[in-house]
Amino acid sequence: MKAIVMTQAGNPEVLQLQEIPQPKIKNPTDVLIQLKAAGINPIDTKLRARGTFYPDESPAILGCDGAGIIVAIGEGVTKFQPGEEVYFCAGGLGKSYQGTYAEYAVVSEHLLALKPKTLSFAEAAAAPLVLITAWESLSDRAQLSKNQTVLIHGGAGGVGHVAIQLAKLKGAQVYTTVSSPDKGRLARQLGADEVILYRQNDFVTSILSLTQGEGVDVAFDTIGGQVFYDTIAAVKIYGDLVTILEPNPALGNLKKARQRNLRISLELMLTPALENLLPAQKYQTEILKQCATWIDEGKLSIHLSQTYPLSAVVRAHQQLETGSTTGKIALIID
Repeated sequence: MKAIVMTQAGNPEVLQLQEIPQPKIKNPTDVLIQLKAAGINPIDTKLRARGTFYPDESPAILGCDGAGIIVAIGEGVTKFQPGEEVYFCAGGLGKSYQGTYAEYAVVSEHLLALKPKTLSFAEAAAAPLVLITAWESLSDRAQLSKNQTVLIHGGAGGVGHVAIQLAKLKGAQVYTTVSSPDKGRLARQLGADEVILYRQNDFVTSILSLTQGEGVDVAFDTIGGQVFYDTIAAVKIYGDLVTILEPNPALGNLKKARQRNLRISLELMLTPALENLLPAQKYQTEILKQCATWIDEGKLSIHLSQTYPLSAVVRAHQQLETGSTTGKIALIID
């Protein structure tokens, strides 16, 4: 099969299209999938640039998001049949030949969900990681509830654009930051109640004005860096601040957060895969099942801004690393 293979860390050019053996079913609950599309996420570019989680295993195939058609199942598989269309987040972290930048993948049954019928393969492949990340951040870490206020940074980005929608489904009042009027229009279409153009307006001042000086109940940081520390002042006393990036202590401190008695949470949806936590993996699959229902009911959408053929993965990584992408990018596997 054709696959994008990475033998060393470096710039996008280390990703090479090669012909390699097709993976085989080894365990009773394995499912062989003919991939039709793969999502591209910032974790892919980070692992490519700095090395994978499993540096002793090489070569690697990146890509944890995928969508495709089941072509074969192990003897212990009970929930799926050949011919069914599925989507998932699995592999792509550095273990040899486990990733979605390829024509085929073998995935354990418990990691699979039926693909939303109303999405293309490319849209479905772009969805899993960001859906799980936004869900866990808002529902599990922050415990967002109806009528609360939430600030979502990067509302037109991959995680941000689904976070807006999940927050609205919970009945929250949603404020979001974006970089341009075009992205602001998209955020409003997705349900944002107020859009803050952070290049023109100080978002803390704007949030305090919108909340009568109190701050939001929940803030969701998808940007990191200085934004994380600046956001502390925009969260109300006893509020929640969730980030998907590791805070950099060189950029600030948590003194104000402690004074305000904030609950600060870190979100990494890859933990169940890295720590081999079966119940947590099954929980994430349930998230994908629920989101598929909402997508097919028209309550949730995936904004796919660009697609590239598998052979153009270098250009796809270069585009994602500009930091200006709206929504998601996917690879089409023909």
